Amino acid sequence: MICQDCHQNSATVHLTQVINGHKTEIHVCESCAKEKGYVSEEEEPYSLHNLLSGLFHFDTSAMEKNSSNQTKLNKELTCSKCGLTYKEFTQVGKFGCASCYQTFGDNLNPIFRRVHSGNTTHEGKVPRRIGSDIYQRKKLTDLKRTLQQLITDEAFEEAAKVRDEIKSLERDLNQDGEGEA
Repeated sequence: MICQDCHQNSATVHLTQVINGHKTEIHVCESCAKEKGYVSEEEEPYSLHNLLSGLFHFDTSAMEKNSSNQTKLNKELTCSKCGLTYKEFTQVGKFGCASCYQTFGDNLNPIFRRVHSGNTTHEGKVPRRIGSDIYQRKKLTDLKRTLQQLITDEAFEEAAKVRDEIKSLERDLNQDGEGEA
């Protein structure tokens, strides 16, 4: 693709701008991009590291209901073992040592949610042919959690259905355990 400005060099900078639903795309060479102010002269090219560490650049105060003093304190957190600050962690995107997990622990869940599409737990996979018992136990745990939530929400009719499903699943698990012995 040729630069839209000078019509000589190859376009290496591609910008997309959306204003009031109107999309504009600009394709220019690096020298024209610097000339027009799309990129600064001293700025290095955007790298994968910049993209990944950019995922950490957001204010967690909107997600947490903390006061502004607490948010300020979070940004000044420093690991006592390696000396890494929370601000440095958000810029670098990696921890300095194992103690950083405990030091920055209160601030990690919002980052994990953002990086992992809202998930904060790992749901590993188990081979189907040997893991049927594991799947049933996991389903049982999930049903018990659902039952507790339904009771809290006072949805007793649905809770009774889930309770019956739990009893049936427990019965099946007990029969499978007795058959193997």
